[in-house]
Amino acid sequence: MTMKLYTIDAGLFKLDGGAMFGVVPKTIWQRTNPADENNLCTWAMRLLLIETADRLILVDTGLGNKQDKQFFSYIQPHGPDLAQSLANYGFHKDDITDVILTHLHFDHVGGAIQREGDTLIPAFKQATYWSNQKHWHWATHPNDREKASFLPENILPIKESGQLKFIEEGDVVPFLDNISIRYVYGHTEAMMLPQITYKNKTVLYMADLLPSVGHIPLPYVMSYDMFPLQTLNEKKRYLTEALENEYILFLEHDPIHECCTLKQTDRGIRLKDVFSLSEL
Repeated sequence: MTMKLYTIDAGLFKLDGGAMFGVVPKTIWQRTNPADENNLCTWAMRLLLIETADRLILVDTGLGNKQDKQFFSYIQPHGPDLAQSLANYGFHKDDITDVILTHLHFDHVGGAIQREGDTLIPAFKQATYWSNQKHWHWATHPNDREKASFLPENILPIKESGQLKFIEEGDVVPFLDNISIRYVYGHTEAMMLPQITYKNKTVLYMADLLPSVGHIPLPYVMSYDMFPLQTLNEKKRYLTEALENEYILFLEHDPIHECCTLKQTDRGIRLKDVFSLSEL
């Protein structure tokens, strides 16, 4: 069969606008991402489902629903449910054969594990979970600044289940036919960006290298990033490559836009077109 790509909505949540845009003043970033009375902006958890002849691959898993009320009160999750979004295309969690985790922050890996009674088990019982050795070590031995994003209950049960495997590092690492893994290191150590050849186009899953179209200008780097100057350099490299090769950028956190392309302007690389994955 021909590869098919599906957008999977795992819900919306809120994060501080200032943290999401770093040194950029609110008077500028609120034009694209207006904040509420608590300075919180709404963000998507937009996942990618890749169907091949013999695999059903999910990229990232959203927040999940196993945290307590206090935790969720800070980020106010709402909107679509991952399981229902899968069901909209006729799929069930047990159909997933592979889960690629771009990185192990709670909004990307929380849905990988679910609670059944007092037990934490994989939410995708038939799937192989894919991370990489360097990031796994980084997440399971977290620094004090980032440890609030690496929750043990989201991460350790994956390894305990025996369903965890690692992808090797490299610039462009083959994963399956027409699917490769790219690596970036500014947001967190060894974050993985899946790159897919689809309908004679290149689709690049941006994860937290480019959360939204509002982050396209190079200095718009999140305060969450561990190494912001490295993010700046990685953004410049990837956005230039995407511009020159007409990549389609798949946006995980943009609350409105699924995909975008880029253009060169007098002010630098900027947004060209926005569209949904289904329009390809």
